[in-house]
Amino acid sequence: QVQLVESGGGLVQAGGSLRLSCAASGRTFSTYPMGWFRQGPGKERECVAAVNWSDISTYYADSVKDRFTISRDNAKNTVYLQMNSLKPEDTAVYYCAVREGVGLASQARQYDYWGQGTQVTVSS
Repeated sequence: QVQLVESGGGLVQAGGSLRLSCAASGRTFSTYPMGWFRQGPGKERECVAAVNWSDISTYYADSVKDRFTISRDNAKNTVYLQMNSLKPEDTAVYYCAVREGVGLASQARQYDYWGQGTQVTVSS
């Protein structure tokens, strides 16, 4: 059974940092793109970052460029999201996802497996 488990969320002051982790189990996803999404209150789920299998090609939403960094460790079947200079508008539930396909993607419907989410709250 495929399982994605996020960790690392929490409460942080504006300007602070958090590092999210997502550990995959049940199968190996080392050849598949992985992404981080977030969904704030009353908002649609949006992709904030994605990375291809080789950790070379990446995608970032404009709102997080130069602040967030996605990376992966295929040996550990884990993807990370380093979040710096956090803002109150980054407050959301953050989800990791795996896409059973090739190429980066930024639409939620293009991803096949999802974690349960981890809450990130940024206070002003």
